[in-house]
Amino acid sequence: MSGFATVADFDAALRDLTTPDAGAAAAARARQAELTKPAGSLGRLEDIAVFLAGWQRRARPTLGNARAVIFAGNHGVTVHGISAFPAAVTAQMVQNFEAGGAAINALASAAGLDLRIVALDLDLPTADFTIQSAMTEAECLAALSAGAAAVDGDLDLLVVGEMGIGNSTAAAALCARSFGGSASDWVGPGTGVDQGGIERKITVVEQGIACHADAPATPFEKLRRLGGREIVAIAGAIVEARRLRVPVVLDGFISCSALAPIAAAYPGIVAHCIAGHRSTEPGHGRLLDILGLSPLLALDMRLGEGSGAAVAVMVIRSAIAAHDKMATFAEAGVSGSP
Repeated sequence: MSGFATVADFDAALRDLTTPDAGAAAAARARQAELTKPAGSLGRLEDIAVFLAGWQRRARPTLGNARAVIFAGNHGVTVHGISAFPAAVTAQMVQNFEAGGAAINALASAAGLDLRIVALDLDLPTADFTIQSAMTEAECLAALSAGAAAVDGDLDLLVVGEMGIGNSTAAAALCARSFGGSASDWVGPGTGVDQGGIERKITVVEQGIACHADAPATPFEKLRRLGGREIVAIAGAIVEARRLRVPVVLDGFISCSALAPIAAAYPGIVAHCIAGHRSTEPGHGRLLDILGLSPLLALDMRLGEGSGAAVAVMVIRSAIAAHDKMATFAEAGVSGSP
């Protein structure tokens, strides 16, 4: 059964990370060597196929059951004027998702993704983390469990995305608390605030870090004190996906920030993840470098919603198609390399 009833359950899951099937990955690599092309000529497409083979535990991976889950939550820290949009936009955009009118609806359809929307207590924003913890222990566990519940063991691939006005500020605070650096190293324009808005965001992140400086530096406590419900749910989904060996495609800065508190303590958590793209949010490239993830795409996107990850799935589908449908040298009657 998915979910985390206690903090100890979450901690235990982080200590017991699953690993890919080395035999399946080796078989996929061997197949790549037999396909009618020079060795390595498809570059990262070859690596993607081998990566998926290991986690799906089959030499010829598939994407017959791929899902995108978009989590939504509201943030109490928006009282500080850190966003270009009011908090009410979160619920309005969820309605747009459910009506099929958002970018992620179009892109998920194009990528062949089953799209699910999970709204998390939108009428109950998290607390202002500059003066108290964003969530209680029970609220944080509920968000983690909501993320885990969105993952099924028969999935071939999971895309995680988010919607939450104010969440780029929470993401910056999580990264600063997890990996250090100044608030200005992690804060960016988010939805498009002006320089004054960026300065307010920097101040809020600094105040949040100071407020929780003496708190336990565990993944759970960082998420609970500085995160948002949608960010915490992404963390729960990623951890559950790891338990079930479901490979994950990450979206932008906020999506990746869910990993920051975990990766600071357990760097191996990223082993089943693909960075779909690098967004224009300044902290995202910095975070990807720290996580050791090389993004598939860099298209100057900054929308969120899982949009960049959905576009990356089209590249992943190309990798699988080449791996599965190309003929081998023997099948084509073509002389291979000596």
